[in-house]
Formats: sequence, structure tokens, C-alpha cells
Amino acid sequence: MSSDNSNTFKILTLGESEVGKTSILRRFVENKFIKNHLATIGIDYRTKMVKAYGKDVKLKIWDTAGQERYHNITNHIFKGADGIVLVFDVTQETSFIKIQDWIEQIKSNVSQEEISLVLLGNKCDIEERTITPEKGKEMADSLKVNYFETSALNGTGINEAFESLTKLILKKKLGANGRRTISLVSQNEDNSKKSCC
Repeated sequence: MSSDNSNTFKILTLGESEVGKTSILRRFVENKFIKNHLATIGIDYRTKMVKAYGKDVKLKIWDTAGQERYHNITNHIFKGADGIVLVFDVTQETSFIKIQDWIEQIKSNVSQEEISLVLLGNKCDIEERTITPEKGKEMADSLKVNYFETSALNGTGINEAFESLTKLILKKKLGANGRRTISLVSQNEDNSKKSCC
């Protein structure tokens, strides 16, 4: 896929430590799952070319550390961000509760009009979970964003989540340019069609 004249979108992955942000990114970019890897220190990023509505799009996806000591570093990378993948672990209630803290951090750095967001409940392949799909969707509905149940282990929902986010960003970009040549989904589209375990 040619990158000439492509759109380039900056996407941030946010969430608590050990929710699987790096594993999600590796599954999406490399289609690999590495069981034991070092925790992200500070910030890392990877790129992937995708197509959305017939357009070439380059995603620059920033993998951020979830540990609190790195949150100040994370604050600096909000500048120029187009989208956010906000992740919690469906087996860890604390990571779900902390979503509200991440939302407050996002609001303090960017406006909702400038950025698109999807919520991911990761590790849905694990039967022993504390957060039900219904509870995750309820959270997403309250935030007016799309919800995806994902598994970095088997790839469930990950491509769909990034595809949805890319389309949301593209919609905002086209809207900002005053174009109305294609029909795009809304930020809070029908979540009943989303993949889950």
C-alpha cells in the first residue's frame, strides 16, 4: 500500500499498567502475541498503514506506560493526537474504575471535539472476569464512545477497534474540511455489532 498523499493519524493507547496495551499494539501491527515482555518504560510507538473508505491512512500509535510515575510524560504526548485507545482489563476491576481518572486526564489535555476515542475491555478470552460485557458497554455508553471486547492473545476485536477509530478520525478530518462526499458512522454507533468473546 502506497503512503503517498496518505493521511497520518496520531493515536495514543492509554490505561493502567498490565492491561495489555503493548500486547494489543503488537497484535494489531505485527499479528503477534508475546506472553512475557518487559513493561513499557515511558513511551514507544509503532506505525501501520491501513485503508479506510478507500483512503490510505498511516497510523502512528503511541504505546504509553500505565504506571503513575510516567503520567507526566504521557501528558506531553497529547499534543497533536487524533485518537485514543483507552484500555482496561476485564479481569481487574481496579483498571476499570481507573478509566474515569484517565477520562479526566484526557479532558484536561484535549477537547472532545478534537479527538476520537474507543474503549477496549481486554483479555476477554479469560473466563474468570470481574467486568461483564454489559458493564463495559454501559461505561462506553456513558462516555458516548464505542466499546470493544478484545483479546491480544487470539486477536478478537482488535482490528475492528482500530478500524472504527480510524473511521471516526477520518470523519472529523473530512468534516473539518467541509467535505460531505461519504457517509460515515457516528461516534457512538450501534455497539451491538461489535466483536466480543
